Amino acid sequence: MDQLIPLVYDRLRTIAAAHLRGDRGSPTLQPTALVHELYFTLVDQRNATWQDRAHFFATASVLMRRLIVDHARRSSAQKRGGNQLVSLDTNIDAAVDQPLEIVRLHESLEELEQLEPRQARIVELRYFGGLSIEETSEVLGISAATVKREWAIARAWLHSELSS
Repeated sequence: MDQLIPLVYDRLRTIAAAHLRGDRGSPTLQPTALVHELYFTLVDQRNATWQDRAHFFATASVLMRRLIVDHARRSSAQKRGGNQLVSLDTNIDAAVDQPLEIVRLHESLEELEQLEPRQARIVELRYFGGLSIEETSEVLGISAATVKREWAIARAWLHSELSS
């Protein structure tokens, strides 16, 4: 882990910064802090064996999602300012055309996972992990065309869910 983190730190920080760009209610969670929390979470997984770069970022995306959602929940539970929404700029690969509220996104993803698990996984890898179409197809073992198609369907479904 000590050898891996310096190699991927910049990419993880870029992903974290993209996620937190729209976060107006949380001055305490900065990209560096998010990556450091992620590091400590990854260190706890001592038995993890990373098959390749894409596998590492896929795992990191799941963990980063959990950390962001946990932080958003804690922020909304605070006494002062607890009713503020924590928004997330979805500008990674133009995933969705408007800022999204993190907890609502998480809940919608959980619902999508019940309906279409692979689409939910694609959103998680692309949105939270910052993986490209090709990297996502590699992680899931499906074609890039399938990833593109399911990514478009999942984005449309999420947009509909989050707009209501």
